[in-house]
Amino acid sequence: MKAIQIPEQEVLKVVDIEKPVCHDGEVLLKIKYVGFCGSDLNTYRGGNAMAKASVIPGHEIGAEIVELGAGVPDSLKVGMTVTVNPYTNCGYCSSCRNRRYNACEHNETLGVQRDGAMCEFLALPWQKVIPVEGISARNCAIIEPMSVGFHAVNRAQVVDTDTVMVIGCGMVGIGAIVRSVVRGATVIACDIDDEKLENIKQLGVKYAINTAKENLHERLVEITKGLMPDVVIEAVGSPFTQNQALNEISYTGRIVFIGYSKKETGFDTGLFVKKELDVRGSRNALPEDFEGVIKYLERGTCPYDLLISKVVKPEEAPEAMAAWSADPGKVFRILVEF
Repeated sequence: MKAIQIPEQEVLKVVDIEKPVCHDGEVLLKIKYVGFCGSDLNTYRGGNAMAKASVIPGHEIGAEIVELGAGVPDSLKVGMTVTVNPYTNCGYCSSCRNRRYNACEHNETLGVQRDGAMCEFLALPWQKVIPVEGISARNCAIIEPMSVGFHAVNRAQVVDTDTVMVIGCGMVGIGAIVRSVVRGATVIACDIDDEKLENIKQLGVKYAINTAKENLHERLVEITKGLMPDVVIEAVGSPFTQNQALNEISYTGRIVFIGYSKKETGFDTGLFVKKELDVRGSRNALPEDFEGVIKYLERGTCPYDLLISKVVKPEEAPEAMAAWSADPGKVFRILVEF
């Protein structure tokens, strides 16, 4: 069957691999759409230390069930449109014992530590398959990245009286924006691309700041009347933006880091104490975060055509990835259609 592989840095190619067999307790999926995400881009650029060699990327999935192995419950049926929880959990580590399976010490995400879904068929344990009614396979491919942003908002315990600043308006940041808006918070979006900032106003963002052109601190003082954001969700993963989060958060505020920094980040830890901050990490997503995204999409208000920047065939994927790598700021999500 046809698959997409990243065999080395800045190389992406279409290869032929063996079609998987559906074993007992598994579901065989016909992959319809898969999204390229930030981790795939990092792997392509050679900056993802967690990725296995010659990995097949992809874990943002819209698919159809085509076969059921023995022991799969009746709730899953051939022909269903589904998405996938792409993470594993060992069941034994401290995270799993605390039922925070998303942060499993031994997690292996599809397309990172193990081969992913950029192929025609995928066999998975039935527990990882999430049925979705009334949402197309194409649109299902944005559920997983948005769920990561939804999880960060849960970690930040956002409520309607909060002012929330989201740094980085990629698809994960979009998820954080959407859930914060749904909860009634006042949302400030920060990015370095004017077009992207203008477009996301459709999602309910009240303030948009281009941090490459505007003085972030001065704008926040103006917007918050000097009180500063109650919550900062950092979805970029650079030392600069992580320090922005620390410097601009309010006293007694909450910071949630989603992005992985590729370089060591030095913090003024005195601010942790002086401001009495709650600083948290946010990793992957829990089943309830997937459910939250699906409920949001069921409202029918999601601007899919805005969030899905391009749909390409596998043969067009190498060119699309190279273009994205050259100008990442202009893209929300690229989907590959199988």
